[in-house]
Amino acid sequence: MLGRMTQSTGAGQEAAGLGPEDRKIVTLARSARARNGVPEGAAVRDETGRTYVAGTVALDSLRLSALRTAVAMAVASGAASLEAAAVVSAAGAVAAEDLAAVRDLGGAATPVILAAADGTVRTVVAAG
Repeated sequence: MLGRMTQSTGAGQEAAGLGPEDRKIVTLARSARARNGVPEGAAVRDETGRTYVAGTVALDSLRLSALRTAVAMAVASGAASLEAAAVVSAAGAVAAEDLAAVRDLGGAATPVILAAADGTVRTVVAAG
């Protein structure tokens, strides 16, 4: 639920301003990005607290952002809802398609954390 997030952070604030469960998904997203050498890493937390981590998929026949891949992994694993999502990217905003995927599974109020490669939180937005 949204209670795990301690505050809605603005641009330039550190991940330390987030609750421990939200810091965890930012860390997991950073790790996926670095480990796989991809442009984006993402992690989502479902209604039971399980996390799903993914990087950008860039095949000739399949292209998915890290966040859409993480949402797909949650769905494929039986998640009924999402509590929160995080994406680590050089982008200045979360893509509309990514927000739509989070919204489809988690609802319009699901928080989506956008962080830089160093973990600095740029923004937290609702998926809706």
